[in-house]
Amino acid sequence: MKKTFLTLTMSALLAAPFAVNAFEHKEDVAKHQAVAGSVITEQRAALAKNTEGKGFGPQAPRDIDAVKGNNRRASNVAPASKKMNLCNIHFHRNAEHKSKDFSTYAGNGKGYENGYKYSGKLSHQELKPLKHEVCSKHHGHDALQSGDTIEVHYVYTTAQVKPGPGLESCFNKGVINNPQLRVETQVYVIVNDKHALDFKDLTQVDKNKSGLYQAVGIPNNTGKAVQYEGSTTGPSYHKIGSPYHVSWSVRPQVAKVNIKTVGKWCEGNIFDENHGHGVRNLIKNPDLLSHIN
Repeated sequence: MKKTFLTLTMSALLAAPFAVNAFEHKEDVAKHQAVAGSVITEQRAALAKNTEGKGFGPQAPRDIDAVKGNNRRASNVAPASKKMNLCNIHFHRNAEHKSKDFSTYAGNGKGYENGYKYSGKLSHQELKPLKHEVCSKHHGHDALQSGDTIEVHYVYTTAQVKPGPGLESCFNKGVINNPQLRVETQVYVIVNDKHALDFKDLTQVDKNKSGLYQAVGIPNNTGKAVQYEGSTTGPSYHKIGSPYHVSWSVRPQVAKVNIKTVGKWCEGNIFDENHGHGVRNLIKNPDLLSHIN
């Protein structure tokens, strides 16, 4: 019974944004459906109702250009990522966060049609489509194509671990079951350009002199990262609050990445990632947002 309870608890945590569970295929296919704006309104109302007065901490994702937030629930800010261990890298199809560079609304959806896209302009060559699917788990439903936007999450933990698949890689079971988490976040626009950034380089992992695993390829020219306190994300939390605290570092500018290198990464990586995850509705309720200093 104890083992079953632990499995169920971990599955709930993994549901957003790192989920791999028995219900993923059924849930993910359903989340590709476009919905009416009234559905999003209903989801926001349900989230407000289900969190009101219950002591939930600040939530994510958010508009990082808007600093106001009323949620003052005390929490410990995670250390800088250079003092933590990289434990996982994954990406979401469309940006979960919003900023000037990625402010084009993708649409109303249950998880894959929503989020935000790169708001700049691309050349005809950059938008030239490939003749085959890239990073698609459900054959067309979640395939990436030239011009698409992805938000990459480089997840760090205070636990002593090695990088690997899923959020379970961020826990040193039996030693530290409640590590602090930080997510270094970079939004990319995928382009058909061999001179654009190589996703293999962007996801390179090395061990530093302190014995800590680090993502050494995160761009350093996409603006100062906005720091804020939030939660785990993903479409499983459209209507309910996430109880898991995360310190976020979100870069405000987009970088361009070669689509062919993203596809190659999806064919095999140490994180067992092969497709983009869904996104959670942008949090707009000020009572669920922390204040950005």
